[in-house]
Amino acid sequence: MKLKNILIVTEDVERSKKFYKDLFGLEVVSDNDGNVILTEGLVLQDKNIWKSFLDREIIPENNASELYFEEKNIEAFAEKLDAYEIPVTWVHRLMHHSWGQTVIRFYDPDGNLIEVGTPM
Repeated sequence: MKLKNILIVTEDVERSKKFYKDLFGLEVVSDNDGNVILTEGLVLQDKNIWKSFLDREIIPENNASELYFEEKNIEAFAEKLDAYEIPVTWVHRLMHHSWGQTVIRFYDPDGNLIEVGTPM
């Protein structure tokens, strides 16, 4: 068995496609009416469709999981986030870990937690 994709829920699929393309360079692989597969295996699922599958409430900013990306020039990426047309909600800005990695954490427009760190 192998892991194929990671699915996150979004209120606005078009906004999320733009967000992940603009900031992370992810491209659309397939787009099927509320279910969008992006490069790197990220799947965007329309909130109403996902809610109908689960029959449960969707809880943004639940901090139970995160998407992790790596970026060599993390300071420039943080500046790119600050200048982005949709303000992000920061969990924390540049944090320097004792093992030498620098990371930032923030939420995407739907409250999905994202970490960007320097390569290890």
